[in-house]
Parts: sequence; structure tokens; C-alpha cells
Amino acid sequence: MSGAALKLAVGYALPRAGLPSSTSFRRWVDAGLHGARHRKATELSIRIVDTDEGHALNRDYRGKDYATNVLSFPAEFPPGVKLPLIGDLVICAPVVLREATEQGKPPRDHWAHLTIHGVLHLLGHDHIDDQDAERMESLETRILAGLGIADPYL
Repeated sequence: MSGAALKLAVGYALPRAGLPSSTSFRRWVDAGLHGARHRKATELSIRIVDTDEGHALNRDYRGKDYATNVLSFPAEFPPGVKLPLIGDLVICAPVVLREATEQGKPPRDHWAHLTIHGVLHLLGHDHIDDQDAERMESLETRILAGLGIADPYL
């Protein structure tokens, strides 16, 4: 556990059957925060969506005409305003499940990876260039190993 207070809201925009519980998301978010050495009180939300909503959000906010696995929306505040909210994650359940099957990964491991990946984006990590990608992937791999999950990039 990170030791700092975590307020996490998990919303499901589709039936929850077969999807991770809010307890699992809390564990993965906490692992991501701890692994990134984020020790402050933190608030974020996660919304689990279907393909249509994932597609619309990716198109509207990123200009990409397809549903993607995870979208991160970092919180932005005016100068001088400091709140514990780091942002929102949107995870597209059908894409996560399809990718897990295609990549031969346990779905739960892929959910954990994408949740941690999104948390790291909310904390300012990115993979725009090769050096940043290597640093972020290494951090993700280390965090996942702490959860007993194999390197997702192998």
C-alpha cells in the first residue's frame, strides 16, 4: 500500500459480469502509485466502457477513429490550485479482453497492466519518444512483477 489516502471511484457502463471488481482496481492503482513513488493523498476515477463509448471518446479527444484500451485524462487546474485529484481513466472492456486473447495473456494480468499504465500517464509519465517509452515500460514491468505478473512487453 502507498500509505497515502486513496479515493477511487470505479464506474461500470456495461454489465459487470467477468470484469474486475473495484477492489482489484484499487489494488492496481495503489501499486502504480507506490511504484511511481507517489506518496500524496490521491483521487481518481475509472470508468469501464463498451466499444461504442470507447470509440467515441478516442475519436473526440484524440482524433483516433477506433476504440482503444485505456484513455487517461489528467486533471488540469488553474495556477495555484492544488487538489488531490490526478484525473480519470477510461478502460474499454471489449478491447482489453480482445487484446488479452490475441496476446495470450491472462485477462486479469492485462487489466492490471492497463490500469497501472493509465495511472502512470495521470502522474505525467509518457511514451512519446523511445527514451520515455523505455523508462515507462521498465517502471510498469517492475510494478507488475511486484504483483506477480509477467513482463507484458515480452
